[in-house]
Amino acid sequence: MPPQIIGIAGMKYILTSGNLAFMPLKKRNVSTEQCPEENVLTIRQETCILNDVIGPFTPTHRFTEFMTSESTLTDVLSKVEGYIQPLQKLREIVLANTVMCAEIAAPTFSEEKLGSFLCDRFTESELLNISTDEMGNATAVIPGSLGKDAKNILVAAHVDNIWPSSVDHTASVGASSISGAGVADNSLGAATIASLPFILQRLGIEPQHNIVLLGATQSMGRGNLAGLRFFVENATMPIDSALCIEGIELGRLSYTCLGMSRCEISLEAPEVKDWETRGHITSIGALSRIVQKILAIPLPSEPRTSIILGSLNAGSGFNVPPTNAYLRFEIRSEVPGMVTDVREQIEEIIKEANAEQRFQANLEILAHRRPGSVGFSHPLVKATRAIMENLGLKPKIAPSTSELSVLLENNIPSLTLGVTKGHHKHNVDESIEIEPIFTGLAQIVGVLQYIDGSLNHE
Repeated sequence: MPPQIIGIAGMKYILTSGNLAFMPLKKRNVSTEQCPEENVLTIRQETCILNDVIGPFTPTHRFTEFMTSESTLTDVLSKVEGYIQPLQKLREIVLANTVMCAEIAAPTFSEEKLGSFLCDRFTESELLNISTDEMGNATAVIPGSLGKDAKNILVAAHVDNIWPSSVDHTASVGASSISGAGVADNSLGAATIASLPFILQRLGIEPQHNIVLLGATQSMGRGNLAGLRFFVENATMPIDSALCIEGIELGRLSYTCLGMSRCEISLEAPEVKDWETRGHITSIGALSRIVQKILAIPLPSEPRTSIILGSLNAGSGFNVPPTNAYLRFEIRSEVPGMVTDVREQIEEIIKEANAEQRFQANLEILAHRRPGSVGFSHPLVKATRAIMENLGLKPKIAPSTSELSVLLENNIPSLTLGVTKGHHKHNVDESIEIEPIFTGLAQIVGVLQYIDGSLNHE
């Protein structure tokens, strides 16, 4: 059997005849020739696939050097439940920020007004380094008490949403909930970073390390996380750890991101008069045949892989055969090699359809993610689970395909957390529950305190 190469906690292990040989993993990636896909062994959580075609999943030194601080965790657990009541006194500030974020239209690529609003809030809190960059990202820094010796903790929330400016952005506040387009994804997340300076001040918490607040643009759809990617690649303050904030769902704990390709198939068929349709295939019929073949692609249960058909659009009436049709979908898998394999099968389906029929179909890749993980047993993940359980929350372990992937690609120990419970996500009547918000904020503060204390122990 050829040697199999796996990675565990920054070491390269070569399996030869059932024995383990050890050597330091000097290079982050192993070439395809050194580690062919069929010879890669995947071990869950702490163990990862190495080459660029398959990975990287390896917990790098920046993941493993994040030291466990039992004293810090014990201190946080003794306080975090007591944060809920004082945070409830900030109800008006948090809800007002949420409503204002919701009522400012911020479709992907048009987030300028919401970025300006966040900068205004940062200015009111007298933060440092308030700015927007070339991508429109809104940033500010809550300075740490360690001054020049302080490290940097990023708290990020995407500010764009799926709703165009033409949609009614009025947010309605009820006794127990707020409803409106985008309030859950992600007006509450943006409001959380706007409110965080007030929250820390109310709780009397002065961080030792800098907390970098980021309202990230161009995250959704065709944005492909461009805002956060630009920020990380051009940051003058190196990020040592990060939290991504989503409005919902409270209890969410994402420490792993999936490999993903987000794609669109566009199809154009010849124009056909309604009385000529007999014997002719329309764009809807042609796309339906492609969909049937996509659904017939065999998918493995391990590694977990799926094709999610998100939307199919064609036509505008009852009796006019449409010439154009569109299918939007995602391919997701725990390893990128499988994502590529499935996408290549779909490309062959489209080529075959174009050759057989009188129309033109094209596949466009809108976004791509690499898989990554800090590992279930990483100190940050273990501490977060303990904090959530202390607050009566049952952690819902769920992989992410959003901002977390950029941070893990850059070897930054990171998590994604939700703030409250919500309903009807991505519908115009999207809503969030008010009371759980304060438990969600206490959770975020507790995790930030743990990171702040643990960075001192490296």
